Order: sequence, then structure tokens, then C-alpha cells
Amino acid sequence: MFTLNCKGRLLAFDRPLIMGIINTTPDSFYQGSRHGETDEVLRTAEQMIKSGAAIIDIGGQSTRPGSRWLGAEEELSRVLPSIEAISRRFPEIVISIDTFHALVAGRAVEAGASIVNDISAGSMDEALIKTVAELQVPYVLMHMQGTPRDMQQAPQYENVVTEVFDFLAQKIVELREAGVHDILIDPGFGFGKTIDHNFQLLRKLEVFTSMGMPLLAGLSRKSTIYKTLGTTAEEAVNGTTVLNTIALQKGAAVLRVHDVKEAQECVLLLERYNHA
Repeated sequence: MFTLNCKGRLLAFDRPLIMGIINTTPDSFYQGSRHGETDEVLRTAEQMIKSGAAIIDIGGQSTRPGSRWLGAEEELSRVLPSIEAISRRFPEIVISIDTFHALVAGRAVEAGASIVNDISAGSMDEALIKTVAELQVPYVLMHMQGTPRDMQQAPQYENVVTEVFDFLAQKIVELREAGVHDILIDPGFGFGKTIDHNFQLLRKLEVFTSMGMPLLAGLSRKSTIYKTLGTTAEEAVNGTTVLNTIALQKGAAVLRVHDVKEAQECVLLLERYNHA
């Protein structure tokens, strides 16, 4: 069982946890995750918490392929009101800030967040890792080939599983040396990977559990699902449930999802199945 120290609050993984996605941005790839007004964010957060979310992940910057980068100040204007409002209304919930900006990470933690979720592994703002170490909060370390602007143009690997594993292992050493102690690892489904690469990672996902850290799977409504099925992100909830179930069977400790109720049902049903 893993535990994470979230600003003095112990987050225990006695079963897999659900991270609910709330994007305060108008251009996320899935329309249903886009939220503008704070009241709307609070209603969504409340529903996610009632459905079983242990973590709410707030992001103000779309990282879909080809997306426009926001500066830190614009990103802060999007995320801070939501973080502050959720922290006040639901003080028991753990909030994660989805950012690669050091300034945003610091201000978000001041406002009530207690996990930093960074798609870039510290590569897009050299001050981020130092900031996370100073904040002493858990850090989601994710693999991405390239940047959101170009990551899907022509991703190539000789062996995607080995290369992602080696990258994460090296970054863990760097994080430890920098003073970051609580780390979650994320192989980065859809970030600089083809559909085949994503399925290869999922098929061998259990190898990442050997790192001895909570493993996060972010498969929710991604193009790997809806392009394979010939549908859309809006129609991808059933496909997401299938791949989330596989991820759980292969050792995922956190599911990052748009649909909390369905993900929690995966956890509960597999738990019952495993104890039959």
C-alpha cells in the first residue's frame, strides 16, 4: 500500500483511487470537461466527490496535440478561482494542479492544491522541479515525447515500453536528488505516442509497478479509444471503462478520468472479483 503526504494530509492507497478531471479551459479535446464559471466547477466537483473521486485535478491549459501554450499569468487567472472555491467548499478533497509552470504550481499550492501534475517532467520550465521540492508536495512524473505542439507529428520508438521506463527511472533519480520524495509515475498515454504505442504500453503496464511508486493511468476518452472504435471523444466512455479495467488489472493505483462514477465502478467490481 502506498501513502502520499499531501501538505500534512496522508493519502492512502488501500485501493485504487480516482482522479477527476476539471479543465478551466475552452479548448480541451473533450467538450464535456470544459468548465468556465466557478459555480459550474463547484457543481462538477461536488458530483465527482459524491461519485468517489479522491483527487480533483484542475487544469487551465489544454495539452491536446497542437494546442496553444498559455503564459503562467493567464493560466493562473483560469485555475486559481476554481482551486480556492473547491478548497473552501470541500476541504476534505485533495486537489491536484495540472501545470508545467513553476509559478502556477506555487500559487496553486498556496490556494489549496497539494499535488503537482506535470506533463513535461520538468522540461518546459526549469524552475518547476526546484519549486516542487520546496513545496514538499507529491509530484506526478509523466513521459512525453516532444511537446503538445508537435508530439503527435511522427512519434517514434525502437521499444516504447523500454524507452518510457528508462526515461522515468532516470527522472526519478533526478527528482530524489532535487528533494522531491513523493512521486507518482505516469507513462503518458497519448503524449507523443501512436495508437500502437499506447496499446503496447498498456499491454506491459505492469512493468512500471516495479518502480515501487503509485502508477497513474490517464486513458480517459483519448483518441486511442475513439479512433480505434471509429467514434468520438463524446462516445468513448464505454471504451474508457474497458481500458481502465485493464489498467487496474495491471497495477494502476490512480485512474485519471472525466467520468468518475464509471471509473469507481471498475474499482469496486474488480475488488469484488479479486476477493471472490
